[in-house]
Amino acid sequence: MFSHIMIGADDIDAAKTFYDATFAAFGGGPGVIDPKGRLIYQHNGGIFIVTKPINGEPACGANGGTIGFKMTPEQADAWWKAGQEAGGTACEDPPGPREGSPYYLAYLRDPTGNKLCALDVIA
Repeated sequence: MFSHIMIGADDIDAAKTFYDATFAAFGGGPGVIDPKGRLIYQHNGGIFIVTKPINGEPACGANGGTIGFKMTPEQADAWWKAGQEAGGTACEDPPGPREGSPYYLAYLRDPTGNKLCALDVIA
């Protein structure tokens, strides 16, 4: 259904530091900056793009939005730790299985405030 996900960031350098670190935790390579200044990642057939908003307004995290990445619990733990060390912020509960659900989850906010989730089905 999806071809790519694009999010906004005012500080592309901070975004690159954060996403290079977090994507490395699950085997992704560093992002590349294209001629228009967009930060682009490709991994396992997915494309993730970070850009300054084209309307010139400040970037902001989507209120109520979450972007999820599938990974193992071990990768999720490493992703969560790397994200905090690279300028992100932990949110919600610490990484782990969620009572009453079949999911192992970890949540972070990137330096712009976009909410991200690492997810694995464990049951």
